[in-house]
Amino acid sequence: MTALAQRNLVPEILDGLAADDVRARRSRRDLARINALMFQALIMASLMRKFLPRPPGRILEIGAGDGTFMLKVARRMARDWREVELTMLDRVGLVTPKLKADFAGLGWTVEAVTADVFDWAEKADGGSFDAITVNLFLHHFDADGLLRLFSLLRRKAPLILATEPRRAGLALAATRLLPAIGANGVTRHDAAHSVRAGFRGSELSDLWSAAGGAPEVGKL
Repeated sequence: MTALAQRNLVPEILDGLAADDVRARRSRRDLARINALMFQALIMASLMRKFLPRPPGRILEIGAGDGTFMLKVARRMARDWREVELTMLDRVGLVTPKLKADFAGLGWTVEAVTADVFDWAEKADGGSFDAITVNLFLHHFDADGLLRLFSLLRRKAPLILATEPRRAGLALAATRLLPAIGANGVTRHDAAHSVRAGFRGSELSDLWSAAGGAPEVGKL
């Protein structure tokens, strides 16, 4: 059995830092570069086009962070998708008025919600969504946590689109190159552990199905 045969979850440093900690701000900038290098926004936009044949009315993003990732996705979709209502959920409030204005310029409206995803999903009565999107967030949870989360989220939307780390040797090797882009110690630590906590094969889809979701999950 290889070291990557099973998921291995280790607490990530960024999750324990205050939002205004200089290391956290630096790591968020690193993550933006990593998203660009991994073509995450392009992949998410492709998943949206594949699994949402008609322009959606409402989208929920969980683990939204500062919102810049989804803004890049929206810029790819805005020509064909107008008047989208986007709810951005994160436990830390990082969405700025400028970011909302950038979305508004694309014809999208944004509601930023600061809450724990489980608390929000259990209590919220904000209606349904056409899809839920998530980028580099689901790998923070073990199988039991994901089953609980998916059981709650399937009541909100019929579809979840996820771009998550692939648990593979090549991906792990790539994390050793992060010093080349100037990534700080927090990012270098967390990136390797993100890969070890990532997914392969149909693991995510199987969990979604086990939670009662539709058989197919759009994923990277």
